[in-house]
Amino acid sequence: MVYTAHPARTRIVTSEAPGSPGPRPATRADVARYAGVSTAVVSYVVNDGPRRVAPETAARVRAAIGILNYRPNVNARALKKGSTEMLGLVVPDITNPFFAEYARALEAAAAAYGYVLVVATSEGNEANESRIVSDLAGRHLDGLIISTVRTPSDFRAARLPGRRTVLINCSTPSADYAAVGPDSREGARAAVDHLITIHGHQSIALIMGESSEPVPEPREKGWSDAFHAHKLPPGPIVRTSFSRGGGYEAAVRLLSWPTRPSAIFAASDQLCTGTLKAIREAGLCCPDDIAVVSFDGTTESEYCWPPLTVARQPIRAMAEAAVSALLNPTSPAAAYQRFPLDLIIRESCGCSRSGAAS
Repeated sequence: MVYTAHPARTRIVTSEAPGSPGPRPATRADVARYAGVSTAVVSYVVNDGPRRVAPETAARVRAAIGILNYRPNVNARALKKGSTEMLGLVVPDITNPFFAEYARALEAAAAAYGYVLVVATSEGNEANESRIVSDLAGRHLDGLIISTVRTPSDFRAARLPGRRTVLINCSTPSADYAAVGPDSREGARAAVDHLITIHGHQSIALIMGESSEPVPEPREKGWSDAFHAHKLPPGPIVRTSFSRGGGYEAAVRLLSWPTRPSAIFAASDQLCTGTLKAIREAGLCCPDDIAVVSFDGTTESEYCWPPLTVARQPIRAMAEAAVSALLNPTSPAAAYQRFPLDLIIRESCGCSRSGAAS
């Protein structure tokens, strides 16, 4: 491989051994020779310090970097700085629209601090989660963000050596880690209360996915709270998996009963998507025959038909809080932060126009 030198300097030639797989990557020394500077000057330009480099010299170094396609050794820089500038994220299911949107918001929040996010999915399996967390903790990442499928007590027993950790999607504080979560109970209560007070429903079923949260889970408590506030008996509950298929199967069961509920509260957008499919297949119309409200408020909820009335989680705000708590562990807000949800009114509940209810 031939490096054509700066016009005022001698040409640099590097040869490859016969049978070698190809040109070797350019090194910092190659850049220094090409630009006619020391390797220290190259380092100052790449790292923007600690010493100032004359603009003309810095421009020459950057030109050499571009021509030679030089890439700094990330591992060496990490060892020198004591930071990889990388964070790890573990979620149960990255194909779930809620976790996909959450991961994207976390990625943007990390980038604002100059960090890259590494994402892994546990597939909702405790053993997978333990293995992934252990693996990431051993890769010298600067911190971990975890939406655990384990119970709080089980996760507390799994100590993470030397890695700052923030838990997300938590309804209660953690004794050992900073945590961020939605006010699920109040969000669910508001959604069900809307069905009762605005649309007059008294039989509202709950489709609830399996969860590591204590039973009854906060969304279930909020659903029940709305009935108690109106002195009504709670509606029926069907428990299933947190998936579109789970929502579909649960709704099929509900709709087969001799006396079906007049409305359904689905505990996630995925569950609600499956619920809408079952309603259509049963020859029923939402909301005329049966009203539906959901929890999460992902983009998917807006593009369902009919568009879903939802208790919407503030994903962006929670993501920013999680990253801030991880990178600023001494901040007063780094212990536990609970976020209120917005009730977004669309057509699935029976309202005719979209909007936000306070």
